[in-house]
Amino acid sequence: MANSSSPQTSTAQALRAEILENPFQSSHHAVFHHQEDGERERESNRRGIRGTYLLGIVISICGNVLISISLNIQKYAHVRQSQRGSRPYYTSLMWWCGVLLMGIGELGNFAAYGFAPASLIAPLGCVSVMASAIISVLFLKETVRASDIVGGSLAITGTYLLVTFAPHTTTHITAHLVQYYAMSWHFLLYLFVEVVAFCILLYLYKRRNVKHIVVVMLLVALLASLTVISVKAVSGMITETIKGQLQLIYPIFYVMVVVMVTSCAFQIKFLNQAMKMFDATEVVPINFVFFTASAIVAGIVFYQEFEGLALLNIFMFLFGCLLSFLGVFLIARNRPKIKQQDRNFIAMDRIPGRRHTDKVQPEEKTQTYGSLAAKLMCNRAGQADDS
Repeated sequence: MANSSSPQTSTAQALRAEILENPFQSSHHAVFHHQEDGERERESNRRGIRGTYLLGIVISICGNVLISISLNIQKYAHVRQSQRGSRPYYTSLMWWCGVLLMGIGELGNFAAYGFAPASLIAPLGCVSVMASAIISVLFLKETVRASDIVGGSLAITGTYLLVTFAPHTTTHITAHLVQYYAMSWHFLLYLFVEVVAFCILLYLYKRRNVKHIVVVMLLVALLASLTVISVKAVSGMITETIKGQLQLIYPIFYVMVVVMVTSCAFQIKFLNQAMKMFDATEVVPINFVFFTASAIVAGIVFYQEFEGLALLNIFMFLFGCLLSFLGVFLIARNRPKIKQQDRNFIAMDRIPGRRHTDKVQPEEKTQTYGSLAAKLMCNRAGQADDS
């Protein structure tokens, strides 16, 4: 308190001394200069906050573009390896380059949470979907569909509304502030509701064998809300440590690291299960919508990011989210799949003596399956056809 009040005391003393030196002159001139200095200081603070806010947006957009590039590089590596059919995909140098770019992009998203609100960084994930669609058309020679153009336009419009009407205030995340937020009653109530909902969904998924895509993606979204809270806390405390205020000595930092790693691991587990059971054109848009909604709610409840925000800003922000959701749905809908040759079938045109282009599957239950006798039978059948 003493340090915070000393500038005000010195300013008041300087103002009093100026008035005493000029007792017959009106003090309005000195008061005006005092107010002008205060306005100048507030303006510089606003510029600093806006600069930090814009830095977080730029880092997030660059990170999402890198992620989209990495996904397309990995996709191209998969296609090339499947065509060659010689070595597994993880032996390809190109595939590892894609993994490296994805790591850099995710690191950029992680850093962006330390500079901008979580309710803004999460919806910017639509940039990755848009960039991925553009790269697929340019480099993988996929066809441009009308839904891609409409979806891209909606996603760009939604992104503009998100950036324009999102909360522009950034809070310096310190260990004491995270502890204060974690012990607030509204977050404890939110955590209780989330744990109950997660247990019910997990019971339906594991015990009742309810394999609906909404159930699986809700499990991912509930874990994602904890991931967003912990990622922003860890990123913010690391940012403050780099600025000179050491935050790594507090236990809450390591608690958040454990929450971040654990929630990410189980989130990836359920997401992989969803990718195995359902098509990517269903998983990608639903995951984006649920993840973004959970991140926004987590930012509002834990970090109180919408506090003091005008009603018009809230409405336009949510409208921007809706446009982004529709855009991602249209872009991801009915995407062309990678065509891979099914190795369980033998092409007849590759067997000597056969002119057919059909595919036949050997009978697994016969005694000659996979033996030399089966190959001799094929050759004899080919000679009979030629004769």
